Amino acid sequence: MSTDLSALNPWRAAGAALLLGAASMAASAQTPAAPAKPAATAATAAAAAPAPATVRVLVLPAGETVLASPVPGRIAQLHVGLGVPFKQGAVLVSMDCDEPRARLAMAKADQAAATEQYEAKLRMQGLEQASDVEVALAASAVAKAKAQVDLYNFQISQCSIRAPWDGRTAKLHVRSYMTVSAGQPLLDLVRSGLLLMKLNVPSAWISTLKMGHVFDVTIDETGQTYQAKVHRINGRVDPVSQTIELEATMTKSHPDLLPGMSGVARFTGMR
Repeated sequence: MSTDLSALNPWRAAGAALLLGAASMAASAQTPAAPAKPAATAATAAAAAPAPATVRVLVLPAGETVLASPVPGRIAQLHVGLGVPFKQGAVLVSMDCDEPRARLAMAKADQAAATEQYEAKLRMQGLEQASDVEVALAASAVAKAKAQVDLYNFQISQCSIRAPWDGRTAKLHVRSYMTVSAGQPLLDLVRSGLLLMKLNVPSAWISTLKMGHVFDVTIDETGQTYQAKVHRINGRVDPVSQTIELEATMTKSHPDLLPGMSGVARFTGMR
């Protein structure tokens, strides 16, 4: 029959338990504590690296203008439509030139008559039947008639409104057969070529940002990223916003980009 010693001697069992606990605590004290794990290195490096500075940009055409009617009259035909491309020198608008042509015919008749009178005065002067004053007045009449002919020739040349450069139409202000006055807007044109970008950056960047600085631009409408470079820097800082205006150009042509789009420019190394 087995006998439980702890039951026979409870004080001895309790003492043994205390000795075992003390030994365990001593071993724990002698074992060096594990060092605390450092923070993630990648996260720390990412936090320390400066993030690219971003500013909003607006895409502009290489050039733009508003064509106005140089002479009053009626539009005979529009040769372009909205967004239609054209080449330099192409006729965009044809004006009805019947009236200037009729005036030109009258001016040519007046010029011929004035020339005949001038030549007659010269012959009479040779016969001493006309004075120098009469000859001079006849010559002035010829010059005046010639100036009228040149004027109407110029007006007729303005009846065909031509493109100043390659581009596209951005807006039509008139339609065919409309009557317009001199100076009335006809077409808004945008020029083909490398697109421009307008942006305002902090004036503190001036010490780092130079002409030709290349940066990336992400356009909202396309979702694509393109390269551009600084083309012009304004000579004055806005004292209210503490920014300076820049003009940049795309490094190459992108058919999917159109004037009026906007996006975000990212600059690295700015301080």
